[in-house]
Order: sequence, then structure tokens, then C-alpha cells
Amino acid sequence: MHFLVTGGAGFLGSALANRLAADGHDVRVLDDLSNGKQAYLRPDIAFTQGDVDDIPLLWSLLHDVDCVYHLAARVSVAESHLYPREYNRVNVGGTVSLMEAMRDTGVQRVVFTSSGAIYGRQPQHPVHENDTPHPDSPYAVSKWSAEQYIHTIGELWQIETVALRIFNAYGPRQSLPASHAPVVPRFLQQAATGGSVVIFGDGSQTRDFVYVDDVVAALVSAATARRINRQIINIGSGIETDINQLVTQIEQVTGRRVNRIYNRDKPGGVPRLAADISRAQRLLGFRPYTTLMEGLRLMLKETAVHRQ
Repeated sequence: MHFLVTGGAGFLGSALANRLAADGHDVRVLDDLSNGKQAYLRPDIAFTQGDVDDIPLLWSLLHDVDCVYHLAARVSVAESHLYPREYNRVNVGGTVSLMEAMRDTGVQRVVFTSSGAIYGRQPQHPVHENDTPHPDSPYAVSKWSAEQYIHTIGELWQIETVALRIFNAYGPRQSLPASHAPVVPRFLQQAATGGSVVIFGDGSQTRDFVYVDDVVAALVSAATARRINRQIINIGSGIETDINQLVTQIEQVTGRRVNRIYNRDKPGGVPRLAADISRAQRLLGFRPYTTLMEGLRLMLKETAVHRQ
């Protein structure tokens, strides 16, 4: 098959693009390199640096493409509080531009990477795709809006669409920006180097941590799965882990005791978040194989290799 992966030089996008290329597919990647690296990609992947909002560029890249994976996005919840207009421009505007370009070039399927952050606070857990979203950040709103756009435009122009709501994905090559770094690589690095970890609230807030290879397997399945048009599908581990438990597991894989500093003046986000993955199991044959402990070991091993 012929694929275009937008945002394909980032953490999740590069893992997906490399897997598709390894499976023998023709893969094109579009990325503005604001948060990715071309070096992450296999040499047989056709890379283009550019903006997902550039429709003439999209026209040139979409020729003969069978399926688009749309991962290009701004992804920091905290950053979105400061720059909501930019999150709307990229995450919503870029999605609409892509759908227009797909309509113009006759591409028939798009797999959109959405987010479990859309759910916000929910009265029951694990959260199901039919639960009413309560987004509590511009990032979450932008992802929810993009979902509505892909499905609506898809309905208007007979484009097959599916949105995978990905929960807390983690794994090797996950970026560590100076501010608003994701919790797993941040805590793992601090523990491995003998530093302290700062936990917001009391650490009882829960998340669903899902390893990158398991997410990629779900994305690969979504390109060819039947009866998933207009579907929203949760992709997580299905396991609820609180932040204190995460730190304990990091201590076990690093063999280091971690000094925990609790910042109770800063909230730790929604108190609970975990995915009901029954729909993914039914429609995609999805099975998350990597435990959190094993995923942390793989991340630590990858970090050690790159330091040598």
C-alpha cells in the first residue's frame, strides 16, 4: 500500500512510519520538524519538511496514496493553555486542510490520532467511546473538534474515517522538552540520573499508560480493518495506574530509590483516566502486549544504548 504519515518524524509517527516501511509498504512522511527528527526515519522513507496546512504541498504528496495517517499536531496540554490559537490553527485548521486535499485527490481513508484527553472528568471508569466528552484544555478541545471535522467531511465526500483516541503513549525516542515534558520519560530520566521527581497533587491521580509498539499495532490494523468507518476507538492498555505506582515501578527498573517531592498546590489533572478497550479488541483485534514494567525496561535500555 501507499501511505502518507503526517507528523511522521515525531515519537509516535516515526515508529509507525518505520513499521509500515519494514512491512514493505511505500511510505511518505510530512513533518515540520517542530518536534520531530528526520534521523528517526528509515532511509527508504520519502521525507518532506513542510506544514500540514499547505494544501498545494498536500496535493503533491497525496498522489496515489491509499490511506493517510494524520498525526501532525501540537500535543502539550499545558502549552495549549498558553497558546490556544496555535493549537486551533494546527490541530483543527491543519486537519481541515488535509481533508480538503484528500477530497481533491481522491484518497479514500484517513486514520486520525485523537486523544484520551478529550474525556476529561468522567463519573465512571474505564471510559467508553459513548461517554460524553468533557474536554478541559484547548488541546483536548482541538482534538475533539478535529474528530468532528474528519467525520463530517468524510460523510460529505465519501472518505472513510476512523479516529483512534490514544491514551498516555510512551516509549523510546519520546521527546523531553525543557518545559511540559511527558511524565514517563521525565520521571525515568530523573530517576536514572539520581534526581528527584516532582509529583503534582498527592500522586493518586490515575492514567492509562500504553507502550508505543502496541499503539503502532492498532494504527496498522486500522488501515485495512473492515466496518470501522466513522468509528471512534480507544487505544490504551486498559489498566489504571496511579502516579505513585508509576514512580514505584520506575524505582524497580532503575534499581534506584527516588526522592519524591509533592507539589500539592498544583493540581495533577483529572483524578482518573483509563480506557475501555473492548471496541478496539472487537474491531481491530487489538491486544496490548507490553506491560508498564517491561515498557519502562525497554525505554531504559534504549536510553543506555544512545549514551554509549
